[in-house]
Amino acid sequence: MSILQRIKKTLHWSDKKVPVINLDTELYQELKPFRLPLILTVLMILLGALGYIIIDDFSLSDAIYQSGITFTTVGFGEIAPISETGRIFTITLIILGFGVFSFSVGILIEVLNKGNFVRIFKERQMLYKIARLTNHYVICYHNDYTIELSKQFRENHIPFVVVAPNENLPMIAEKYKYPYFVQEEPHTEIALLKSGLSSAKGLITLSENLADNIAQIVTTRLFEKEIGLKKPYFIMSQASNINDINKLKKLGANSVVSATKLMAQRISAMSVRPDMENMLENILYRRDIPIDMEEVEIPETSWLRYKKIREAHIREMTNVSIVGIEEENGKFTPMPRGDTLITGNSKLLLIGTGKGIRDAKNIIKKNYKPEELKYV
Repeated sequence: MSILQRIKKTLHWSDKKVPVINLDTELYQELKPFRLPLILTVLMILLGALGYIIIDDFSLSDAIYQSGITFTTVGFGEIAPISETGRIFTITLIILGFGVFSFSVGILIEVLNKGNFVRIFKERQMLYKIARLTNHYVICYHNDYTIELSKQFRENHIPFVVVAPNENLPMIAEKYKYPYFVQEEPHTEIALLKSGLSSAKGLITLSENLADNIAQIVTTRLFEKEIGLKKPYFIMSQASNINDINKLKKLGANSVVSATKLMAQRISAMSVRPDMENMLENILYRRDIPIDMEEVEIPETSWLRYKKIREAHIREMTNVSIVGIEEENGKFTPMPRGDTLITGNSKLLLIGTGKGIRDAKNIIKKNYKPEELKYV
């Protein structure tokens, strides 16, 4: 690491990230009509300056200045005495300047009326903002699920980008407070590039059409292989029945939820234990409650593999409790005993404060037994 890189790291400086697709070409295409007015303006200034030098023997700086104020008709007057021939030349320059000015204004109005320039410029700004995101989620399609999910993500400070083909997506984004959005068909390559998927944590496709979700999952997995991503994306989707859920999982979705099934489970839980359901809802979804719950996977290199739960001393070190353990075969053990073995690729369900869970995850991810456990 060079000295400059170390200084940047110490001062938390980072190189400016540029999007893969920055729309510069499209923006330049919209600016093409302005080339002729700019060329005519420069030629008029040069022609005027040359005329004043030849006719009235102005110095170069005075000639350019006189040509500029005459061409723009600002009305400052003559900076030096001008001959009769010079005044005729000045009148001619004013008339030509007015013509060039009117021509330029007409082109400006035409470009702005099309609306493409403003749209491309705003989209370009959005792409630069998205390029700075890391570990964000890409949410595909706009619907009621997206609206509610975006509320939860904003409350929990989870960065996300909404990708949808809606023509009025900018207005939708303003109404529902989507901080980042891309107006494209989500399953296309250009949409994946614009949404910054290469640096994202995962993707959530919430179309009510099963075919859209299938296309999105397949496209994302192919994109993942194409860029050679080391850690696969976490892909979530939604489906209406068990058959569709199984299809999406076989195609590569990590998790598929069913609104019908979730509603039935919630109603059943509230019917059997209404007080417990309300308490869990407060713990999991309210921001002002410091208690959090998270599932942590045991890495392959973790020192805790094939150790007993009591040997981790998670409770003593972080004040976090292990309330469940899921083995690789899917077997879930609630409230495991201290002598329960933590097998490879198992998952621990932790409950505690946010800071405590972060500390517990750091202990679990270590390759070697932490030094501080010697004093527990």
